[in-house]
Amino acid sequence: MELTERLTKKQAAKEPFPVSILSLTVGAFAIGMTEFVIMGLLPNVAQDLGVSISSAGQLITMYALGVAVGAPILTILTHRIPQKKLLLLLMVLFIIGNAISVIAPSYAVLMGARMLTALTHGTFFGVGAVIASNLVRPDKRAGAVSIMMAGLTIANIIGVPLGTFIGQHMGWRASFGAIAIMGVLALIGILLFIPKLKPEQPVSIVKQISALASPKLMLFLLIGALGNAGLFAVFTYIAPLLVQVSGFAEHSVTWILVLFGIGVTIGNIVGGKLADWKLLPAILGLYLAICIILAILTFTIYSPVAAVITIFFWGAASFAVMPGLQVRIMSLAQAAPALASTSSHSAGNLGNAAGAFIGGLVITHLSITALPWVGALLVGAALILGMACFISERRA
Repeated sequence: MELTERLTKKQAAKEPFPVSILSLTVGAFAIGMTEFVIMGLLPNVAQDLGVSISSAGQLITMYALGVAVGAPILTILTHRIPQKKLLLLLMVLFIIGNAISVIAPSYAVLMGARMLTALTHGTFFGVGAVIASNLVRPDKRAGAVSIMMAGLTIANIIGVPLGTFIGQHMGWRASFGAIAIMGVLALIGILLFIPKLKPEQPVSIVKQISALASPKLMLFLLIGALGNAGLFAVFTYIAPLLVQVSGFAEHSVTWILVLFGIGVTIGNIVGGKLADWKLLPAILGLYLAICIILAILTFTIYSPVAAVITIFFWGAASFAVMPGLQVRIMSLAQAAPALASTSSHSAGNLGNAAGAFIGGLVITHLSITALPWVGALLVGAALILGMACFISERRA
């Protein structure tokens, strides 16, 4: 009997993730491309549409605000739609938004198209995370979410450089055309491979909002926002840090960012496995690791080799924490897991914006070399809040 149980556990451990999760990964890849590719195409967009670089930059800012504000609202409004149908609807809107970007005759139309795709972003990841976690056993949930999220990280390594290359050689509109094609592939994958899930009992809007207003859930949304603020306070200004302080040539920064992206992808997968092993200890341990690595970066940033090694491990640790945090947030709002999951992306995007803003203040009032330790302080605040929650749970 004991031998049979051991064999069953061993087989379960080797059980592969369903191929259906990969269709969510493709969708995440396409969304990651549409969010970040425009960063490398701002001069082209500005020149073509006759606007300033700073105005073109608002296409990034408004996208982030669209994710932060619009995604929870869209999730609430669509909560009665079955999850698979909702994913298909979101991908259709995503394809339409990018198709409009291809033919946008003016800045205002392009901005509208960006806002439309931003609405699909947070809701897709929120609903997708719930579906991914429901396609596997409970002890594999964080790993399943990390595989879906890997699409976002791979987009940074492969998709964004590829989209930028296409945009620079065939025009920025061609980049959005390529993204729309990726959206079509994701749509087909979801249609063919995502099973028809058993419809959940509809939860009223009041109950969903009540579930979201739980103090513990709000605390973990704040923890996620602080963690992202620490990440983007440094990452937003990584290019000038590497050029002005580490002494790299500008063309070398691209390859360092690719290495950072590889670290991010590895960390995302490893973080999912750690969270499936011990959820809250994994989250807290990774935040502690990020604090230490950023503190080390304060000193290694002056050495080109040491800086690159530190940045690789920083990327790995920073994204390793995200699958576990996503699962933790979903588990704290069992009455509205999709809304909670979507809200975690909203909180994350607010953290991104806050981190970039804080980083700008640090450069203005302190110095660019102060960024790593300020980032460590922000992540440290997230760690302290998480530790307080963990201690209170242990006592209870």
